[in-house]
Amino acid sequence: QVQLVESGGGLVQPGGSLRLSCAASRIIFSFYAMGWYRQAPAKQRELVATITSGGSTNYADSVKGRFGISRDNAKYTVYLQMNSLKPEDTAVYYCNARHGYNDYWGQGTQVTVSS
Repeated sequence: QVQLVESGGGLVQPGGSLRLSCAASRIIFSFYAMGWYRQAPAKQRELVATITSGGSTNYADSVKGRFGISRDNAKYTVYLQMNSLKPEDTAVYYCNARHGYNDYWGQGTQVTVSS
């Protein structure tokens, strides 16, 4: 069974940084486009950032210049570096792996930005 396990969430003050990790198993990781999505209370899940198998990246306008997505194919892991965090970044962050008809999600990790 495919597993995506997120880690690195937590409570941080505005202006702070966090680094999320998502470790994948039971997929050929290098084939997959990987992404981070988030869902705040009473809101729909939204795209944060994606990275293709070839390393091309895409970001939501709200996080451009503050967040960075990267991947380590040898470690089967995708990262999300989040800098200059704002209270509106508070959400559950989900990892996604996509290749063809295959679409997998992690369980999510909570990020709370508050003073």
